[in-house]
Amino acid sequence: MASNPDQGKKPGRMKIRVFFHDRCFDGVASAATFTRLYQTCIDSKAEFFYTGLAHRASQLFDEKLFDGDENAIVDFKYCNSPRLTWWFDHHQSAFLTEEDAVHFRNDRSGKKFYDPDFRSCTKFIATVGRKKFGFDTSALDDLIHWADVVDGALFPDAETAVQMKAPALQLALAMEAGSEDDLPLWLISQIASRSLPEIAADKKIAGQFQPLFESHLRSLDYIRQNAHCDQGVVFFDLTGQDMEVYNKFGPYYLFPECVYTVSICPSSFRTKISIGSNPWNRAAVQHNLATICERYGGGGHPRVGAISLDPGSLEQARQITREIVAELKTPPSPETPPATRPSGSR
Repeated sequence: MASNPDQGKKPGRMKIRVFFHDRCFDGVASAATFTRLYQTCIDSKAEFFYTGLAHRASQLFDEKLFDGDENAIVDFKYCNSPRLTWWFDHHQSAFLTEEDAVHFRNDRSGKKFYDPDFRSCTKFIATVGRKKFGFDTSALDDLIHWADVVDGALFPDAETAVQMKAPALQLALAMEAGSEDDLPLWLISQIASRSLPEIAADKKIAGQFQPLFESHLRSLDYIRQNAHCDQGVVFFDLTGQDMEVYNKFGPYYLFPECVYTVSICPSSFRTKISIGSNPWNRAAVQHNLATICERYGGGGHPRVGAISLDPGSLEQARQITREIVAELKTPPSPETPPATRPSGSR
């Protein structure tokens, strides 16, 4: 969990603690957009401190973390803490419990917002900011556009997503696959004042992009050689490959005929199961993937989702993926709602 300390906070200034989806382009862009919204429309002198959150099998929130004068969560699940003052999210699986959903619906603060029809939380924050707070988002137009493209899978083709020539995609790769824990925090501060091409050219990004891109190409080779595509479902297991992330569009580039992908990707803090649908084969998608993931304690969007298990839970992960792969090969029952909402990342 990435976080920056309180050292240097000036007396008399509001402390704003912002929690965001860590190592996620939309999460970082959402934190930067919320920061600009608050500085522009609420308090220009407020000081901001950031904490990155990751989906885990264990408890997501610790009450002690809400240490700001105001505390915000963007692009992440809801928390019913009385210390939470701002919230923006766009995931179908935004509420851990029905009690959380009721708590949100009863909130009258005017500072908590939810709309699962938005492709990106970044664009959602910008839209709410313009309509309710008079927020001028013109300086963030490029960031908002790319957050929508990346989180909404709006690339014209899989090759564009895999080649990563756009500066935004280079930033996303460095943040998601790089080894620097503080990079998301650095990017939040940079996005607030610099263009995406300028940030991508910075030695902090440019210096690590090429080796990460080469690792990305090796992951494509591994998936090409080890993935299995059957009845429109691609499955692969990255256990033992020292590969905690991969380009989620790679399988569609390698297997353009597929409809769904299911993968196991272990890391130091969780065993992750990812489920996605082919953005370039939309007509064939019939299952709501967030609903499937919710049955196993996960969630996401109708067209993409994930499940986080405890570290080392490989046998459990393999049993779950066998069940999900079998389900995706079977047409859903008539009463099951189709996956019509925009896709995203989790």
